[in-house]
Amino acid sequence: MNTIDHELLRDRLMKADYSMMASMFAESHPATAAEILEGLAPEQVRDILRHLDNDLGADVFTHMSLDFQTELISFLKKGEVARLMTDMPSDDRADLFKSLSEEQRRDILPAMAQAEREDIRRLTAYEEGTAGAVMTSEYASLHPDLTATQAIERLREIAPDRETIYSAYVVDDDRRLLGYVSLKDLIIAGRHRLVGDIMHHEVISAGVDDDQEEAARKIQKFDLIALPVVDSSDALVGIITHDDALDIITREHTEDMEKFMAIAGSHDASSYMRTSPMAHFRNRVFWVAGLAVLGLVSGFVIQSFEGLLLQFAILAAFIPMLADTGGNTGSQAATLVIRALALNEVNQGDVGRILWKEFKVAMMLGLLLGLLAYVRVIVLGAGTAPPAGFTLHRIGAAIALALALQVVTSTLAGAMLPLGASRLKLDPAVVASPALTSVVDITGVVIYFVTVKLVLGI
Repeated sequence: MNTIDHELLRDRLMKADYSMMASMFAESHPATAAEILEGLAPEQVRDILRHLDNDLGADVFTHMSLDFQTELISFLKKGEVARLMTDMPSDDRADLFKSLSEEQRRDILPAMAQAEREDIRRLTAYEEGTAGAVMTSEYASLHPDLTATQAIERLREIAPDRETIYSAYVVDDDRRLLGYVSLKDLIIAGRHRLVGDIMHHEVISAGVDDDQEEAARKIQKFDLIALPVVDSSDALVGIITHDDALDIITREHTEDMEKFMAIAGSHDASSYMRTSPMAHFRNRVFWVAGLAVLGLVSGFVIQSFEGLLLQFAILAAFIPMLADTGGNTGSQAATLVIRALALNEVNQGDVGRILWKEFKVAMMLGLLLGLLAYVRVIVLGAGTAPPAGFTLHRIGAAIALALALQVVTSTLAGAMLPLGASRLKLDPAVVASPALTSVVDITGVVIYFVTVKLVLGI
């Protein structure tokens, strides 16, 4: 498969030689062509797609991001959109249809065949985020009474219209899922053996209302090519393929990462460059501004201990270390707990074990960082006289103890916030990082000054 000469492409683009450009894209992978086309103006992409044959055009269009597909549709004729969507995989077609405006839907649906219209209505009826919303109806099914030879012939007939034929699902007359056979099973089986005799009865499946991430995790855990999706009566209604599972997991990771940093919006894994600065501003400003206001509380706490700072100026040198250490240890604990919750490695019944584990880790970190702070006080204070009645060793011990307590409380807070959010049916990632940092900053300065005052007896 040839790679695209970008210099030649730019030259053809300047000369509006769309036929030559279409030939170049025909020799490349559709995903490569889609990536390059997304960097062009929609009008140029429209003209290039018109010079591609229908199948290739649909393949390239399918590999484009959903945002770009939606934008491009407004530059295409109704019939062109209908042809592209007809040749798209059913799940991608349903996703695109859901992203269109009501007016666009009314214009496009009548231009499509009855079968595609019904397929779109069926797939778009499922709630967003469920297995039914991401499945495809283009699966291979077989009756248990077919022989291996008949089954292979059947797969040969339907293969062009199916996402995969490497796993075929065995269903009865009511389309209830009975089992599955792989293409390998059929090839090595005797010609006259029945599908019902060679099929695997233990089928891992998902319900249409199951969470899409849970379905994707099943594909990942059991190394499946595809996961069958059944309705409440165990009738097979679709499959989720491994490539769709990868997209789901990538999308969920993107969402968790952005929520972890308090970024709002759609969390589309491919939308950064196509999102305007104003949209990025709107997605970020609420949490940033809100937490900045909350951060003023730390300033008020420090201001209330102004006398202590004037008496022990050395205390001010450790405030940045205190804030950084608390934020870092808390975020580490929160990240590990959120990840464990996302992978179902822990649940609410493990709260005690999680907190005990994090407490032991925090104690070790606190001892190490407290020792570093103590040594720093001795070194930093060498050659200077401490306030009357106090020694550097006593001041160092107070700061070290305060820092160690901050590490412990920050770590436990980092573990408890996601667990608490999960118990309240909230997304743990939303409360984890910026919110945690603000909480840790406020509690940290309080712990710091109160501990120092108590140890120094002021």
